[in-house]
Amino acid sequence: MELLDGKVTANAVLEELTEAVNQMKAEGKRAPHLAAILVGNDGASLTYVGGKVKACERVGFESSLIRMPEETTEEELLSKVAELNADDSIDGFIVQLPLPKHINEDKVVQAVAPEKDVDGFHPVNVGRMALGLPSFLSATPYGIVQLLERYKIPTEGKHCVIIGRSNIVGSPMSILMRRNAHPGNCTVTVTHSRTKDLAAFTRDADILIVALGRPEFVTADMVKEGAVVIDVGITRVEDTSRPKGYRVTGDVKFDEVAPKSSFITPVPGGVGRMTIASLMMNTLMAARKEIYP
Repeated sequence: MELLDGKVTANAVLEELTEAVNQMKAEGKRAPHLAAILVGNDGASLTYVGGKVKACERVGFESSLIRMPEETTEEELLSKVAELNADDSIDGFIVQLPLPKHINEDKVVQAVAPEKDVDGFHPVNVGRMALGLPSFLSATPYGIVQLLERYKIPTEGKHCVIIGRSNIVGSPMSILMRRNAHPGNCTVTVTHSRTKDLAAFTRDADILIVALGRPEFVTADMVKEGAVVIDVGITRVEDTSRPKGYRVTGDVKFDEVAPKSSFITPVPGGVGRMTIASLMMNTLMAARKEIYP
């Protein structure tokens, strides 16, 4: 068993980005600029956005954090999105999800200009990805692809089973793993919470990607010997034996599944680290106008 170490891989990506930014500055160009809109005070969102700001500082990007109160109206948020779309000094921006319930997330996502959609959520970018055209990829799937590529994990002809069908992870992951590329060329099965006899599918997986949001859902009896296991889940579980009163766990019962795996991501320290690194990669591409010249 070998760990797919997201921390080590993300650090390598960030080092590459730092070199690229230094080269841009040496050529007289400005550094890439990433902005983030945060509505409300959701704790997890605050932590995640804070991680993005730190990553920008590390690689030499400019960053802007735009805080808006919980009671911000949909119209006010859409106005701010339009303002950032028109701001030539900003290469890419994100609207941190989830948004307050009174705001239509789909409407906001579709309001972001595709060429600045470094989260890869806009229908234009999703459609370009599905057609195999250059696009901004959703950060988490992009991070998983980077892990598979950098650890040189064979994917061609493999059976990839995905648990979860969200628009953020499961659906785009299924497209990327079946595309005619590397990583890719897999036979892909998408399963979810209502799949009958789910374990029959997971036991046949050469590559198992789990994004269900149920802590320690996948157990050893659900995994084939030698499978590559990618755990996207991250949940705080109450644990009075820990100083903070909780522990962080994924969707896979790591201690059981790891011995059967050829490769496995830890939680924390796996896919989560790669998500922010991938967002930085998208921002660099936006600044270079590699996707939308």
